[in-house]
Amino acid sequence: MTKVLIIEDDNIFGDMLSLYLTEEQYEVTRVPSAGEGIRSLTDFPPNVILLDLMLPDTEGINACALLREYTNIPIIVTSAETKVSERIQSLSEGADDYLCKPFSMQELKARIEAVLRRTSSLSFAAHTANAAPAVPPAADDWVLTLDMARRLLICNGQEIETTYSEFEIMKLLYHNPAKVFSREELINAIRGIDSYINERAIDVHITNLRKKIENNPKEPQYIKTVWGVGYKFVKK
Repeated sequence: MTKVLIIEDDNIFGDMLSLYLTEEQYEVTRVPSAGEGIRSLTDFPPNVILLDLMLPDTEGINACALLREYTNIPIIVTSAETKVSERIQSLSEGADDYLCKPFSMQELKARIEAVLRRTSSLSFAAHTANAAPAVPPAADDWVLTLDMARRLLICNGQEIETTYSEFEIMKLLYHNPAKVFSREELINAIRGIDSYINERAIDVHITNLRKKIENNPKEPQYIKTVWGVGYKFVKK
């Protein structure tokens, strides 16, 4: 059964979401804050997260960026904020989709199913919770390729899903090995010169990519930081 974690502090709207999705045969848990949502990831590993941006514990902080520090589970933002800049920022900070309130419940269900198809993300490592830790391959054996047709990274034979922005950054770096790209160049590559994405969003994407492809993200072998300039890709 598909698990949905709803992070929403509006009790009336949250209860309405919970009731509808439960009737549609989803397993649902709702919490009222980002902090409780993060804590719920262990006890209730979801397949998708519905996230309200206006939460009591995220004032001045982008909730998507905060959650992305803890999970790669697909995030659908459900917000009353209709500004294009807010929508773009949320997508650049890690959201996989954005729905403006009010919206139809049928559309919500369709968006959930579409996100799950795109990302092929299942539970938050539930099936490996009790497994013995795998021994990572040596750095010299780490092989990375891009599947352009399916927009996947293939790392050491494993298919890795990415967000739109992560794949665009990786594609640019991968096809231009050793070339140093500034954050501004990476921003323009993702959304164009009129982008609302900021340099911090690029750093978040790079951090997430390193977690997905590097043998040791703290000592990256592929995506290198060029201090004071930007990033480059080292092809093995």
